[in-house]
Amino acid sequence: MKVQPYVEKLYSSPAYKDFTKKYKDAFLVAGFFVIDLESGKNIHQIDLYIPSEKKFAAFTLDEAVNVQIVDTMGDKIPEKLNMETKIDLDALHGIIEDEMKNRNMTEEVKKIIAVIQNIKGKRIWNVNCVLSGMEILKAHIEDSSQTVLKMEKISFSEIMKKLPMDQIQMQRGQQAQQGGL
Repeated sequence: MKVQPYVEKLYSSPAYKDFTKKYKDAFLVAGFFVIDLESGKNIHQIDLYIPSEKKFAAFTLDEAVNVQIVDTMGDKIPEKLNMETKIDLDALHGIIEDEMKNRNMTEEVKKIIAVIQNIKGKRIWNVNCVLSGMEILKAHIEDSSQTVLKMEKISFSEIMKKLPMDQIQMQRGQQAQQGGL
């Protein structure tokens, strides 16, 4: 599946047309896609940046086009993005699997979370995959050359070790008070 039909769906939607009337300075900065290879329930989102408000507009495109305005996490202004990608969403899985085979990784990819954005003037796919072995695979793929720039695998246990234990216990206590546990 190509990215361009989602961009066209966004641009032709009433939600986008209303948005651009209100935020004339907004520009496209990222595409966010979740490809669930098990359930087939995918998410397609395109993000714009609103410099005058220092906020992002996240447009979800999976049924009706919906927009949500969210605050930025920092002061850095994202680079503008041209969504005419060389890599199709379907091709990401094959590129990742080929590189995994080259690195003797045998796990199966269950879910792909892919973000396309410009980083230092280059269109880069920042890809995180949930693997069958309870691990996460992180990769950066350059769109123009379809080259994997970096790839690393992290186990869930490593992630859990990095989380502050007091914070986890505090969250569990809050959930218990709210009847969540």
